Amino acid sequence: MERGRGAKVIKIWLKSSSGLGLVMAGGMAVADELNMRPGVTEISKEVYDLHMLIFWICVAIGVVVFGAIFWSLIHHRKSAGHEAAQFHESTRLEIGWTLVPTLILIAMAYPATQTLVHMYDTGGEDMTVEVRGYQWKWQYKYLDEDLNSTFDFFSNLATPREEISNRVAKGEHYLLEVDNALRIPTNRKVRFLLTSEDVIHAWWVPDFGIKRDAIPGILNELWAIVPEPGVYRGQCTELCGKDHGFMPVVVQAMPEAEYDAWYAEQVSAAEQRKEALSKTFTAEELMAEGEQVYNTFCASCHMPNGKGVPPVFPGLDGSAIATGPIEEHLDIIINGKPGSAMQAFGRQLDAAQIAAVTHYERHAWSNNTGDMVQPRDVIAQMSPEQ
Repeated sequence: MERGRGAKVIKIWLKSSSGLGLVMAGGMAVADELNMRPGVTEISKEVYDLHMLIFWICVAIGVVVFGAIFWSLIHHRKSAGHEAAQFHESTRLEIGWTLVPTLILIAMAYPATQTLVHMYDTGGEDMTVEVRGYQWKWQYKYLDEDLNSTFDFFSNLATPREEISNRVAKGEHYLLEVDNALRIPTNRKVRFLLTSEDVIHAWWVPDFGIKRDAIPGILNELWAIVPEPGVYRGQCTELCGKDHGFMPVVVQAMPEAEYDAWYAEQVSAAEQRKEALSKTFTAEELMAEGEQVYNTFCASCHMPNGKGVPPVFPGLDGSAIATGPIEEHLDIIINGKPGSAMQAFGRQLDAAQIAAVTHYERHAWSNNTGDMVQPRDVIAQMSPEQ
């Protein structure tokens, strides 16, 4: 009888222990989601350690202060016969409550200052990348030692519109996936120069422990040394317009040898792209390239069906611009339209891309102007700085 009762007690204890373990594990998982992540870089780990140091200092202060409050409430309550002390001042007490917080602040400020100095030390870099914000995409320029661009590309949201409109199930990296990720080598110091072409954006990669505003006309600096290969995701963290939530940041850290091979391929492709500017494209080539450019750069405002969202984003299907003179059509694509949401794409796209998207808009949907636009037509209309 006793053995049966003992076995029952053991079973109950095991079940309760398992339940408690699950609760504690669940609590730790929630804490990991809510707390700052340590990240992978030296800076991110320093920031995390600083965050936890200050957190526990605040916890200790809370325990002492609230402990003193509750102890006083219980042990000095009126019902226990205590009477309030009558005094006007206490020099020792005033010195104490001034000196102790000052020492606590110094204890927090010293490591914080060291971390900030380290974060802003961008010297001794192995390579430099310019990060330029646009509504609503990022442009990455790989700069040489003289800060001249060797090649560049845009990084756009790659989450399908079907997921955004809830027509299909959302993927694992919903709104955190791009068509072209920024690629950097591991174990090299990469300096990032941040600016913006239109409004204020903010470039943030939590696993690197870095975030900085991208402001028009101003260059801000960041740096990172990533020790581990992998894909690291972030977002624009400055409200920048209707598609602010559609500006993910994706960085792929690659082993050094693999990165060097990729970099050489990109430099070669950039040279070939320059040679293509003198080429005469067929109508089929222009339509294929133009559709890709339109879906990447234009469809978020003018819609994939060309109907737009009037009156803010006018439709292009049957519009006077898309079916009118080629020069006027090119002008608004190259230079934009002041006072409207229409951006200037003269510095975002090369002449071949502008020619292709112009041709596409003039022959897509119900439009059929019957003409052709070539890169040389675009070059003739662009200003020298474009």
